[in-house]
Amino acid sequence: MSKYIWQMDSWPHMRWDSNELMLPLGKTRLAQGQLHARSEQLGIELYAKQMEEEVYSTAAIEGAKLDRTQIRSSVGRRLGIRTAGMINPDRNVDGLVQVLLDAAQNYNQKLSSKRLKGWQAALFPTGYSEFDKIDTGDWRKTTSSMQVVSGAPEKETVHFEAPPANRLQKEISAFLSWFNSPAENIDGIIRAAHAHLYFVTIHPFDDGNGRIARAVSDLALAQDEQKSSRLYSISTQILSERREYYDILERTQRGNGDITNWLIWFLNCMLKAINSANKQIENAWEKANLWERMSDISLNTRQKKSINKLSESGRNGVQITNTKYRQMTKTTRETAKRDLTDLVKKGVLRKNPGGGRSTSYSLVWPDQKKRK
Repeated sequence: MSKYIWQMDSWPHMRWDSNELMLPLGKTRLAQGQLHARSEQLGIELYAKQMEEEVYSTAAIEGAKLDRTQIRSSVGRRLGIRTAGMINPDRNVDGLVQVLLDAAQNYNQKLSSKRLKGWQAALFPTGYSEFDKIDTGDWRKTTSSMQVVSGAPEKETVHFEAPPANRLQKEISAFLSWFNSPAENIDGIIRAAHAHLYFVTIHPFDDGNGRIARAVSDLALAQDEQKSSRLYSISTQILSERREYYDILERTQRGNGDITNWLIWFLNCMLKAINSANKQIENAWEKANLWERMSDISLNTRQKKSINKLSESGRNGVQITNTKYRQMTKTTRETAKRDLTDLVKKGVLRKNPGGGRSTSYSLVWPDQKKRK
């Protein structure tokens, strides 16, 4: 009896129940269309922020914590956004940014062994994964089994064992042929989810397979959308459901070749990511409208800083008190009191019910009437 799907006679052909996918796929496509319609007039800064989240999250899924400042610097430099005064990113940070941007922006280029190897080499520019020397820019060569494990030494749990190294050339050739010549009747999102599972099951590298698998699915999604920029981050959503992600992968890779549950999980994950992006875009529009409404209102630097911070979370965001205002602006109690009173008088803030030391204030959004 086969232990993993790659050991089955039917491999690499996988099957699914199309009827089970109709509802989650329909919901995801609807949300995707709404996001595209809203995003047409958005600037590159929002895309850069989303790319920063994608880079951070896809590394964090594998337990690698990258510095956000370095990610921001690398993304900004590669997208042509001003990065004066920012630190130079480490090579491994810059490498991951390069991989994900290549997958998104060069979606019309074929996926090849050379491209995959280049992506993996960019992730490990020193040739080391933490303290271990690994093969970079090439398929794994070790004759020992490639296993995904967890737990302490001698008490490890084996979650998955990949195909042996002597099968990799055949496996990769079949994968690339499948990816570069997609069936006409396969939906693009289903293809992206399928590609993710297919590649990570082959597990062709010593390290970085998960990150490369997510880059492959990013490439498939870019090909489906015919867009070089995407305002939602599936990796960020996967990171928030990391345990479920590994559980569904393990169950599918130990299954009978039916990948319906994996596809449904991926679709739901993508839907959540798109809904989150739609909310961020809504907040960005509301924030822009807020500042447009206040364009003729005279505000000092402290007031602008506090309003900007309050507006980041949208209309259901945090409230502000005298204490929070002082902490935010590094000013005195009396100055904070004058600033807050002035903002209420100008209709920028409204005082919430209650008083005394617990007095708090909320932003007045453009479509809200001033409350006295």
